[in-house]
Amino acid sequence: MKEKNQFQVPQSRNPWGLIEGVDYINNEDGSINWRAMVKSEHLFPNRGWFETRKQSVPNTIEGLGDHQLLIKLAGIKEVAKLRGYKSVKYDIIKCEASYVAIKCGITWIPNYESEYESYYEDVANATVNNTTDFAVKFLETIAANRAFIRAVRNFLNIHIVGSDEIDSSKKGTPVLFEEETETALPSSQNMLEKTAKSSGIKTFGEFQDYLRTAWKSNLYRNEEAKVWTSYDDIPAKEARILISILKK
Repeated sequence: MKEKNQFQVPQSRNPWGLIEGVDYINNEDGSINWRAMVKSEHLFPNRGWFETRKQSVPNTIEGLGDHQLLIKLAGIKEVAKLRGYKSVKYDIIKCEASYVAIKCGITWIPNYESEYESYYEDVANATVNNTTDFAVKFLETIAANRAFIRAVRNFLNIHIVGSDEIDSSKKGTPVLFEEETETALPSSQNMLEKTAKSSGIKTFGEFQDYLRTAWKSNLYRNEEAKVWTSYDDIPAKEARILISILKK
């Protein structure tokens, strides 16, 4: 019989909102030490911290302080599941061709630390200047990942920077990009569709009419727009440009 992993996440929770079978680690005041609940396999040395100080990068995390570590997105997902949340939502703050800012809001379920549901939100951005050349194609997803990580770790007092949060534009910075979280993340296309609907454009046919009007008024011109049959056909960069125009 296999030994039960103390961080396994079964479905049932007790009346205090804690998962049955999980050994929670407590602080001196009785609250849960969520930092201690992060498995070591999700942590690794922050290469940038050591390289800027001209120090060799350790092969293990043993003996390192939180400021010398990075946490993987998988670790954030896992600890969020352990805490328990009801919903996750993303709101677009800004979406342009080279800059995307997203707010992530999480509704946490009650537990013995909090009698009622708790809501916490945080903001993050992704730009052409703080992502890799490859990741520039996925600015929305990166910004959403970063906002999700910040919302989780700041609410749970986990003071380790997420690997997805760091500036990955510099050579030598580890790239640990994950395109999806447990919840559906916004793409440029579905953000454009959402923005269009909030502007009163209900269907893609109406959006095509909007593009024709924008062409005539010299507000937006793109020859490829003639062959777009759905929002999915619109390139991410063009979608971000159109979002910016619709919001003006």
